[in-house]
Amino acid sequence: MRLNYQHLRYFWVVAKHESLTRGAEELHLTPQTVSGQLKLLEEALGTKLFRRAGRGLAITQAGEVVFRFAEEIFGLGRELVETMTGGAGDRQLRMRVGVVDVLSKLVAQRLLAPATQLDKPLRLVCAEAPAEELLGDLALHKLDVVLSDIPIPPWVKIRAYNHPLGESDILFLGEPKLAAEYRADFPRSLDQAPVLLPMEGTALRGSLEQWFGVVGVRPKVVGEFEDSALMKSFGQAGLGLFPTPAVIEAEVAAQYHVERVGLTEGVVERFFAISVERRVRHPGVAAICEAARAGLFAVG
Repeated sequence: MRLNYQHLRYFWVVAKHESLTRGAEELHLTPQTVSGQLKLLEEALGTKLFRRAGRGLAITQAGEVVFRFAEEIFGLGRELVETMTGGAGDRQLRMRVGVVDVLSKLVAQRLLAPATQLDKPLRLVCAEAPAEELLGDLALHKLDVVLSDIPIPPWVKIRAYNHPLGESDILFLGEPKLAAEYRADFPRSLDQAPVLLPMEGTALRGSLEQWFGVVGVRPKVVGEFEDSALMKSFGQAGLGLFPTPAVIEAEVAAQYHVERVGLTEGVVERFFAISVERRVRHPGVAAICEAARAGLFAVG
């Protein structure tokens, strides 16, 4: 059997959208034409690739396998075109990054820095939004990678892969006078202490609340924030103590003029690069993963 790659491409586009109509629109073909070509592909492979799901389509288990191969095949095709059209000149490589809104901006900057230091010029395009919104854009190939503090949630049905980057201990910092007041007898000193925390429902907030229970303290939450940079700004003003990853303690202390209060034993924040590639090929994404594991989050 010889595979018809045009049929495979039709399947790949329809599978991304989970809609025959939207897939046909992207292909600039009629739904009837695309449907006929998909039937030929199913006949050639000897298996069903889609099943009806309400008004749309759902991919079958066999279709999932075919889709993963199609992702790699057409990903290599894009890489070939980029190499041949951009390698001989000084055309910029573009990397479209989604940064989950609860992620520390300083951590994101540290993670992304290696991608800007490649031999080939790279243009960084960054978007910030909630995780589910960014993962939706990733599934539609609007992004090359998503930086997140959590892996893909089980209820988000997209074909993508988690690439663990590492983890960091969490510590509390505060304005110098406030830090000095609560540093002694930490963590018991946090009982009724004013604190600034990430919003409820975030991974770090859940870990901290569990830790508060373990050490037997009930801090006074005076602020909750989606934006970690805004939380640090209020901490700088002395409104309360705030948590931050230990890997960026020096930068946070210097930028916001704050000091360490104490380390939260056992609380860590994890970081992931999420992409549609099982084996990362984009040079910028590869640089992020390699540098994070070898440098920023290296153990030992």
